[in-house]
Amino acid sequence: MEKVTMADVAKAAGVSKSTVSQFLNNRFEYMSGKTKQKIEEAIEALGYQPNYIARSLKQKRTSMVGIIVANIMHYFSTEVSRAIEDFCHQHDLHAIVCNADDDPEKEKKYIEMLRAKQVDGLIIFPTGQNNELYESMIKQGYPVVFVDRKAVNLPVFSIVTDNRESTYRAIQQFIENGHKRIAFAVQPLKVSTRIERFEGYQQALRDAVLEIYPDFVIESDIPGMRSKLDKLFSLEERPTAIFAGNDRVFLEVVKYLKEKGIKAGEEIELVVFDNIPFAEVVETPFHFIVQPATEMGTKAAELLFEQIKKTDMAPEEFVFPSKWM
Repeated sequence: MEKVTMADVAKAAGVSKSTVSQFLNNRFEYMSGKTKQKIEEAIEALGYQPNYIARSLKQKRTSMVGIIVANIMHYFSTEVSRAIEDFCHQHDLHAIVCNADDDPEKEKKYIEMLRAKQVDGLIIFPTGQNNELYESMIKQGYPVVFVDRKAVNLPVFSIVTDNRESTYRAIQQFIENGHKRIAFAVQPLKVSTRIERFEGYQQALRDAVLEIYPDFVIESDIPGMRSKLDKLFSLEERPTAIFAGNDRVFLEVVKYLKEKGIKAGEEIELVVFDNIPFAEVVETPFHFIVQPATEMGTKAAELLFEQIKKTDMAPEEFVFPSKWM
């Protein structure tokens, strides 16, 4: 079967090749609705498939963007990625999602692979450990946006939430509820998100003139979280409240409490800083600090799209407030 060409579509629709080209590139300014309909019908009838490679060479764009997620296991990351993909779909961009698994080497390989595929830009949840590579992209003027986490001293568009302030308010709420022994559970303090939440925890205790007990700070990867919780709850004076740094930590804490028969809401109060699916229908009295994932993802996509279009903008950090549930 012979390949259907743009000229075939133009002939079937009774228009010029340039008009078909304008249609395929979404340039409808001087095109009537009737002309659009004729081209659509011709494309469908002939089964025409545009040559995206030829178009990308002509436009010097591939209409593809990369999303490098630090860890796809976090529901927040999935929500943000979905919002980015929705924006891309609306603007005829194709999104490629990669999971770095919090591994800087894996992140580096994905950045190099996606750039080799000539994607038009990258949205990255950075591990924070590839600064030279980040800096190289920025110096080259390559479109890039960071989400959720910050990179130190780099002029890059960033989308984050108010980690420090929201954590501070949550700990304040614990204190107002009468808690003085408040634990903080978090994965290794290697990225800005976790560090800022820990800073908010410390500041709230200091401002309330409460002691910061080192034994109440659990810093561990997920496999080692249980043994740290064992030590925490074997203390003579154990905590009456726990702040879980993200959803994965929260799930480990909840599993542990259930196994040990410790009743949340009665024996211990628990808050998690992360987006949990169906949190609003959970009957157990947990508290949640919810990030506006959809808005953050949409903003990240908008900023990347503007850079791809070569809009002149100075890099900026956008901080989205989280809310208590």
